[in-house]
Amino acid sequence: MKCIEDEIPFEVPEGWAWARMISISNDLPYGTARKSTGFGNVAVIRMGNIQAGEIDYTDLVYSSDEENIRKYWLNKDDLLFNRTNSAELVGKTAIYRGNIPAIYASYLIRIRSFINAEYLNAVMNSGYAKDYCNSIRTDGVNQSNINAQKLGNFLVPIPSKFEQEKIATRITQLLPAILTIQMNKQAVNELVNKTKSKILDLAIRGQLVPQNPDDEPASILLERIRSEKEKLIKQGKIKRDKKESIIFRDDDNSYYRDDKNATIDISDELPFTIPNSWCWGILKDIVIINPRNKLADDTEVSFIPMPLIEDGYSGRHTSETRKWEEVKMGFTHFKEGDIGFAKITPCFENKKSTIFKNLCNGYGAGTTELHVLRPYKDTILPEYLLAYVKTNQFIENGKQTLSGAVGQQRIGKAYIENTYFPIPPIKEQHRIIKQLEDLFSYLNTMADALLSV
Repeated sequence: MKCIEDEIPFEVPEGWAWARMISISNDLPYGTARKSTGFGNVAVIRMGNIQAGEIDYTDLVYSSDEENIRKYWLNKDDLLFNRTNSAELVGKTAIYRGNIPAIYASYLIRIRSFINAEYLNAVMNSGYAKDYCNSIRTDGVNQSNINAQKLGNFLVPIPSKFEQEKIATRITQLLPAILTIQMNKQAVNELVNKTKSKILDLAIRGQLVPQNPDDEPASILLERIRSEKEKLIKQGKIKRDKKESIIFRDDDNSYYRDDKNATIDISDELPFTIPNSWCWGILKDIVIINPRNKLADDTEVSFIPMPLIEDGYSGRHTSETRKWEEVKMGFTHFKEGDIGFAKITPCFENKKSTIFKNLCNGYGAGTTELHVLRPYKDTILPEYLLAYVKTNQFIENGKQTLSGAVGQQRIGKAYIENTYFPIPPIKEQHRIIKQLEDLFSYLNTMADALLSV
């Protein structure tokens, strides 16, 4: 006997009870790990087929393996639980309704329960279940996981059989409306993200805010960057780049790149036109790429693994606290104000990027799957640099350079070093960031209002 009062998440009506998943199901087995094909006797349900609480049968693979079919056969009303993939997908469930003969794949767990499947599916798609899944999942570099033992410990609120059926009937009646709402919410999210993408595109082209002829031109900013670099070189903090280049526009309005060995016309290489007061640079010449920190071993610093960096446009992150001696080797270094972005797929495409802020003692370390950019003092605003690495321009070009095994492909340092970067005057950078913050805040408020309906 063990008291589990502290585990009970909320009160249930009189006559209801709590039970762990393992006690209301006939085991929690994983599916087949054997390879499937485009043809066969029986469909194989995979994690991609689990959509909005139902099974999508439009993209199927098949199996003719008799042992597999016998072992992983699905019965009508079996519930399938997605145990691995990205954090957003882990924990999704769907009911197998017996539409076609099928077995299930290894990334799924079969729940053959003793209670109403429709009711249990509703529980598993509730906020309560999603919070539980988020609390118990194990996060890897680019995927998360929940094993059968942890799923088995999940506490299910159980009403009487009559109430289960009543709830299931009501859910079935409401399902079309729920699916319509979900589709509408997805459309809202897609529209907001497309709008943000377009706004960022306008920002880096100099089309988001008007230029001010009284602004100090970006060419002066470049001189300041070179001056800051010289200071750090003399202090021994960075090494001189023997291949440093200068990009300039000549009297013929063409852009040239001078790397001390040759001067070449790069007008056809530049991705778009920028205002006259702006300049082009390449990232390795205007920021420090993947810097290292030197600190006392007993210094407490922030530690940030990949799951603590948000996807999308928010730029938010959280952190843990570690001693420097624990993380100085084998991890990526950064400090307050640096920009970090994922170099591994799919995190790179998902815009996992952030400005490191509120770090313990101003320094940190984190996942090795990051590239870090450190602007020189008072030259490129971190917020503007972050906006650039979140643009489709930067991400789509980067995807063309991915290398490595499928599922573990990465953006190399060479792409970062040689990326052309549009540089506005410092005052215009401030105006751009202010406009971005205002527009994104408005879009977020509008989306929240629409999604709360």
